[in-house]
Amino acid sequence: MSIYTDVIDNLEVLKLDKIKNMLPEYLDEMKNKNISFTEMLYDLTKEEIKYQSERAAKVNITVSAFPFEKTINDFDFSYQPSIDRNEILDLETLRFMENNENIIFMGTSGVGKTHLAVGIGMVAARKRISTYYITFNDLINQLLKANSENRADIKIKYFCKYKLLIIDEIGYLPITKEGAYLFFQLINKRYEKKSTILTTNQMFSKWPEVFGDSVVTNAIIDRLVHHAHIIKVKGQSYRIKDKKAEIQNNVGKDD
Repeated sequence: MSIYTDVIDNLEVLKLDKIKNMLPEYLDEMKNKNISFTEMLYDLTKEEIKYQSERAAKVNITVSAFPFEKTINDFDFSYQPSIDRNEILDLETLRFMENNENIIFMGTSGVGKTHLAVGIGMVAARKRISTYYITFNDLINQLLKANSENRADIKIKYFCKYKLLIIDEIGYLPITKEGAYLFFQLINKRYEKKSTILTTNQMFSKWPEVFGDSVVTNAIIDRLVHHAHIIKVKGQSYRIKDKKAEIQNNVGKDD
């Protein structure tokens, strides 16, 4: 067995897949282009680091459970002029996480709240920051189920482990007082320790109708907004925009 074969085997054992695949090409370049061994090693290790980082980012994005993969670059700011683009780009730097701040996107259905939340979450996931997306309804159902099994503390600790938690669609369905209290416990444990992004279609004045208890609601709001960027999205639904475009594209076409 040749030394070259041993090297390939060693690279495979070490899971240095990028170096293993690129090594033959670089060995040829060393001969043809007079590249030094140090230069070759530097290039190969640089490509391996890039490859492993991209692979880890993809895994992180997968486990984050995003409903779709959209970035801030995909967002049409011209359609929603109420949004300060520079503010969103600043949030995309994740500076808000350094101070354990929250983000709350408020607006009617379809205006792009989830897109913005996921876009920021995608940046965090790519940087290998523990991130998790869940709808408010699914979150409450999981907390209620865990509570019925005397595992509420364990489930709350599970959601608290994420440095960035995205809770989508608060306000679409009312919840029980038990669910409201469990949600308060989660928010209270994350308060000033981790960052949370929320989207809601209801103004804060309507939240008591969602949570069914004004005292608990006020306690939840107090902890969420204390260190928060509150962004109100006003505009038409993207679904309406897409429907209008579809109708215009079909104008003049045969049935």
